[in-house]
Amino acid sequence: MRHFGHIAPEVRQRLFHREPCAFTADSPPHLLAPALGATLYSPATRPRLADDIMKQAGRGVISMVVCLEDSIDDSEVAEAEENLVRQFADLAERDAEPPLLFIRVRAAGQITDLVRRLGTSVRLLSGFVLPKFTEERGVPFLEAVAAAEAELPTGPTGGGRRLFAMPVLESPELLHLESRAETLAGIARTVDKYRDRVLALRLGVTDFCSAYGLRRPPDMTAYDVQIVASVIADVVNVLGRADGTGFTVTGPVWEYFRVQERMFKPQLRRSPFLESRAEELRQALIEHDMDGLLREIELDRANGLLGKTCIHPSHVLPVHALSVVSHEEFSDAEDILRPERGGGGVLRSSYTNKMNEVKPHRAWAERTLRRAEVFGVAKADIGFVELLTAGLPA
Repeated sequence: MRHFGHIAPEVRQRLFHREPCAFTADSPPHLLAPALGATLYSPATRPRLADDIMKQAGRGVISMVVCLEDSIDDSEVAEAEENLVRQFADLAERDAEPPLLFIRVRAAGQITDLVRRLGTSVRLLSGFVLPKFTEERGVPFLEAVAAAEAELPTGPTGGGRRLFAMPVLESPELLHLESRAETLAGIARTVDKYRDRVLALRLGVTDFCSAYGLRRPPDMTAYDVQIVASVIADVVNVLGRADGTGFTVTGPVWEYFRVQERMFKPQLRRSPFLESRAEELRQALIEHDMDGLLREIELDRANGLLGKTCIHPSHVLPVHALSVVSHEEFSDAEDILRPERGGGGVLRSSYTNKMNEVKPHRAWAERTLRRAEVFGVAKADIGFVELLTAGLPA
């Protein structure tokens, strides 16, 4: 699989200075974590879940979470588990490769139970999403993931597969000021102990808002809600450092989805001029509550987050299009990391519009090249509009 792998090779060649790399579910964590991109959630109760998964894979979705937790009613759990097992069996009989698949569970006991029930179709599973994660609640979940991996069937259908964990940071203890520092320290101890197991950390901003009866409107981002923004900042401060101790932290969910994927195409293909297309796109996004999403994606990256939780397919392409590294960013990163710059110094950017200071900007450059590996580098004259429209269904 690869990002933008669903579009024709000749189109990718036109768009990219350096194309996104190919990877598999067995690729190393340092590659898979930034490659998660827009992680699309789906309730485990969907009757045609296998078809839905493959449809989204054909539209560029790289990672999906099948949810047994908040997206379904408490009374539906047993039925949802049975459906999940059936749908995985269906997927296992198909030739096409599904996205990276994770299951969001409610209790640690579900993890080993589901792995047993999945049988050989467990080979399609990349791991589990762990809700309401704290040190106290998280350890049993992580131990259950390790135990489940130890029970994976051996041989070509199961042997050697790694099961990852993605803790969700959403508990009230993390939100409340009086318990935040202690809770964060406990989470840091836990995920560091299980570092090889933890693929990424996910933020549950909806739960943060619910603790205070808040809900951000579509013209505001999570960063406009100060109590939420303060938690995000503290999570990145403790768990997202660029000194080798940090983890990939993904962006919060965007709740609004009135827009349909095909809404852009008729108007964006009318005009031959980039400026006109960009302005038409901007107006269309504003009218359909998507302008806030685009701003939030940009703010996610500016605040140290990579990837995003998504609950609607229309969010996936904007997340991926805005994750592609621009030619200017790539040029700056390469200049900063040239071997002859190892001693530091300051240089003018190749675009002659900024200062690149080698030592302070090194961590940014390294992170940018990791993103470039999985999302690619756009050609100098290619922007968000071209990347978005190229990925839309015909």
